[in-house]
Amino acid sequence: MLQVACAGLVAGTGTVGAWQWLAPGAAHGGHGQEFPAQPAKAVTNQSFVHVIAHPDDSLYFMNPELEQSIRSGAPTITVCLTGGESDGRNALANTPGYPKLPERRPEFVRARINGLREATAQMATGDWLSPWKVETLTLLPGFQVELQTLKAAPQVKLIFMELVEARFIRVPRKESLRGLWLGATPRLTTLVPAHSPVKRTFLYTRQQVIDSLVAVFERYRPTVVRTLDPSPTHRAVQQQFPGVAPELAGISHYDHQDHTTSAYFAQAALAEYWGRGHARPTAVESFVGYEVSLLPSNLDAATTRHKVKILDTYGWADGKDCGDAAGCGDRKVGKRSKDVRWSNNCRHRAPGTQRWVQPLPDGRLAAFALLDGAVHCWTETRPASGTWSRPVRVGGSMLEGQVQVLRHSDGTLQLFSVRTQLPARGKDHRRDVVTARQTGRTPRGGTPAFGGWESLGSPEADPERSMEVGHPLAVADKDGKVYVLVRDWAGNLLFRTGEGGRDWTDWERLSVENEPVSVLDGMDAVLDDKGRLHVVAADTKTVHHWVSESDGEPPQPAGATRLPTASGPLSLAPLSGGGVRLAMRQPGTARVIVADRPENGKWRVTSECAEIGGYGRVALAQDGRTVVLAARDDAGRVRVSKGSGRPGPWQAGGAPHRFTPAVAKDAKGRVVTVVMRMDGSPGGVRVS
Repeated sequence: MLQVACAGLVAGTGTVGAWQWLAPGAAHGGHGQEFPAQPAKAVTNQSFVHVIAHPDDSLYFMNPELEQSIRSGAPTITVCLTGGESDGRNALANTPGYPKLPERRPEFVRARINGLREATAQMATGDWLSPWKVETLTLLPGFQVELQTLKAAPQVKLIFMELVEARFIRVPRKESLRGLWLGATPRLTTLVPAHSPVKRTFLYTRQQVIDSLVAVFERYRPTVVRTLDPSPTHRAVQQQFPGVAPELAGISHYDHQDHTTSAYFAQAALAEYWGRGHARPTAVESFVGYEVSLLPSNLDAATTRHKVKILDTYGWADGKDCGDAAGCGDRKVGKRSKDVRWSNNCRHRAPGTQRWVQPLPDGRLAAFALLDGAVHCWTETRPASGTWSRPVRVGGSMLEGQVQVLRHSDGTLQLFSVRTQLPARGKDHRRDVVTARQTGRTPRGGTPAFGGWESLGSPEADPERSMEVGHPLAVADKDGKVYVLVRDWAGNLLFRTGEGGRDWTDWERLSVENEPVSVLDGMDAVLDDKGRLHVVAADTKTVHHWVSESDGEPPQPAGATRLPTASGPLSLAPLSGGGVRLAMRQPGTARVIVADRPENGKWRVTSECAEIGGYGRVALAQDGRTVVLAARDDAGRVRVSKGSGRPGPWQAGGAPHRFTPAVAKDAKGRVVTVVMRMDGSPGGVRVS
């Protein structure tokens, strides 16, 4: 057995090219009360792959969902595309003498790898020094990457491709992921970290990066793939970079260029993976990056503190010895995570919709969700059974984020989503809003069929600006005219209408009072009992409200709500006798609050629910005087509240889930909450 001095690496036996990671005190452990005393029992019905650009990306932007996946016992794989080598100085830029520190990029990359490994081990086992097996892995012939497997929980793996990073957040650079994606450079080199089992650099073409990710997906068959944000918001002031190659020109965003491009590569790889056919379909979740620092905090204080502890481990905040002279974490992060706004948010780019479950004419419920970039449908096996069929693909390709289901007055359904067109010869990289109508009646006991997908275009003609258009919200007025609303590039709300969901008008902008309004994605709309259409949307300061007072007329500003802003998407429901009810989350606490606007009255907060943590859209349903809420809690499980006139206490239990819960009535008139589980199947909770 060969001991490598200082590095803490020991040659393993029985595996060619494998290493075992040891460290001072590794046998002693050190479990904290917040972290598990032992790894979770392995499960195989679900699998998670996280595609990130830099070693800290998943810890900042995908947690707490990353940790919940690790603790579930499911295979949890993180693929890091770049080394994140920066300038090679493992210190904050304000450190005394920083400019004179040597640039040691291989060592800094290893320190960042160590930090991610220690944070991952802490989440999985409670012991940041839990040992890892380190080896090479061949994803493509002639190429090697570094694979690390947590010995105590071998379903937890880290893959490091070690492509060089852009080294600048926004400054265009040919030798970068973005340069490779846009064709500014034909190949991108890797950087070999200190003490790596990979002994040489490799040159990747654009297609070889895509093929490497396809190989990861084929190897681990994920039920959920998590990426960074493919459509970040543009910066208010656009920086100019004179002398930049034309192919590198473009809009500057509130995110790191490596983050955005890593999401593009993941999308391209998923498109190829889905095209090859496989037995286990995949859902995709994309997470907002640096932009969260501009938005209200959507995590409660306890979740933020716990997240910061994990980041402190990654940042080597305590200075403890891990046995590697290269460094035991990323001191550019260090102890500052408690003061960084990235720590108190976890936001999906798609805001989610509560309207993905609808009743069929025979009384069965039908649920719709995106798998493999296409809409799939599950139906109850019989009315009010609470058991679900296997998924049936009903159409679409490269659909993104979510699908909303609108039920027309004749019982037929219409689907709405966003479609991404990846760049190709003669094709721009862009997004558009799409819809598909049900064809014919649903056969008894069968699945509804849908016609071809119709593009509703985009309010943004420019392809690059179209990438920022939000997810569509569809609602029908009392005469059957369908409104489709989206947020545009500048934060305006725009709409198109179609009689019966056909023959669409041009895009129009919802009018506003006084100063321009820049809303966040995650609006909602309903008809009240008087047939008036209500629309709500939030910006970073308050909630805005529009209402249509006349038949056939678009909603108009309804005056200041004087409500506080929300930490995420909004949910509306009509109140009996007129008026509407709103459910949202409070920034900083994640508390669910309810506000009412009675008939001809003013908005006021009427309920503040007990804190359960969590984040994201809250499902809301009103059945006479009975109000039902369904929300994610701090463990990632669905929690349900039912009360008369106002919300009741949160019920215990609930399944881990993704996206937004849905609330519906089954054939027996019972209120049920439906969630999409991590294995890609729906599950129901009867509301007692």
